[in-house]
Amino acid sequence: MIDGRRPVRYDAALAVRSLAAADPKLGELIGRVGPFTLRLKSQHSPFEALLESIIYQQLHGKAAAAILRRLLTAFGELHPSPEHLLEAPDEMLRACGLSSGKTKALRDLAAKTLSGTVPTLAAIRRMPDQEIIDRLTEVRGVGVWTVQMLLIFRLGRPDVLPITDYGVRKGFALTFLRLPKSKPFDASMLASAEQIERRAEKWRPWRSVASWYLWRACDLAGKTMVLPD
Repeated sequence: MIDGRRPVRYDAALAVRSLAAADPKLGELIGRVGPFTLRLKSQHSPFEALLESIIYQQLHGKAAAAILRRLLTAFGELHPSPEHLLEAPDEMLRACGLSSGKTKALRDLAAKTLSGTVPTLAAIRRMPDQEIIDRLTEVRGVGVWTVQMLLIFRLGRPDVLPITDYGVRKGFALTFLRLPKSKPFDASMLASAEQIERRAEKWRPWRSVASWYLWRACDLAGKTMVLPD
């Protein structure tokens, strides 16, 4: 474990070999990037992980980290329980830097955790990916992309394809599309969902690993992509 992070449980070496064999063009990217080095963030409960995800949405990382730090401090240096979050007055949450929208989202997350819509850590480990997506996107402010990031970076699921992610779309375009070399990359050059889905059929059951390499393709192009936690 490195800095509190842990390796994935699936066979990453097998995944990389299988992807390179199934898609030689992706294999060329893998060769340029090198070994698969994804490490999973220490596993919080789904409630705690989504609490952090909601706080970080649409904010610069440092600003979100400061809000999270104030929130944890307000609850005694710990993640609040769903009960404590529901009982906390709005003034207390606003003082931590939470907007009205995020306060409502966190309260909905807490309520849906208590109702069982958001599963426990033990339960979520036994659930298939799509069921996790269906359940967690019932929470206010939690979309498919947020749950996909949890699946890849928290739960270590090997076959997740976040086709709406900017970095995946850009990395795919840089790797597989014929882009004009005379102009800088812009949004018009991003790959479409259909292009990615069609080629990604070759990548099953290792689409999370392929996505990680597409993020790395952006690094190779000279602009570091900040991966979600």
